[in-house]
Amino acid sequence: MKLADIENHMQKTVEATQRSFNTIRTGRANAALLDRVTVEYYGTPTPLKSLAGISTPDSSTIAIQPYDRNTLNLIEKAISMSDIGLTPSNDGVVIRLNIPPLTSDRRKELVKTVAKLAEEGKVALRNIRRDAIDAVRKQEKNSEISEDEARDLQDSIQKLTDKYSSKVEQLLQEKETDIMTI
Repeated sequence: MKLADIENHMQKTVEATQRSFNTIRTGRANAALLDRVTVEYYGTPTPLKSLAGISTPDSSTIAIQPYDRNTLNLIEKAISMSDIGLTPSNDGVVIRLNIPPLTSDRRKELVKTVAKLAEEGKVALRNIRRDAIDAVRKQEKNSEISEDEARDLQDSIQKLTDKYSSKVEQLLQEKETDIMTI
């Protein structure tokens, strides 16, 4: 197993954690809130951003302009059924989502949710590390690499794990600050 491959896996894990963070509401309008919303379009679950233009005209509103007016009710229904907890208002042309200000209790809940997502990201990083170290030990056992090479590789893998864990920790700090900022 190559270090570049391991680093690539870890980078993708950090990016996935970042995308998870983006779907958490912070009190400000953010089009990324709708990334996980899919609309049943001609019997196929289709991402909302493929069916409509999404914009944030101000800090507390998300505007959704469907490319096809016939999908307006489908999009409204999909948003209502999703887990984002916002009620869409439809004026026949555009769907608007008003983002209410967060209460302090809700902010604390969101911080816990974000911490849980960060921990899941770190667990994924540790799983990548475990698999990589197992592969190195197997190579050493099969006499493909020397004991010293195996130790060096394991140290490098640990350094990569520490580097990407600190990136997840940094993303967590930024998101917590974002959530707690009124």
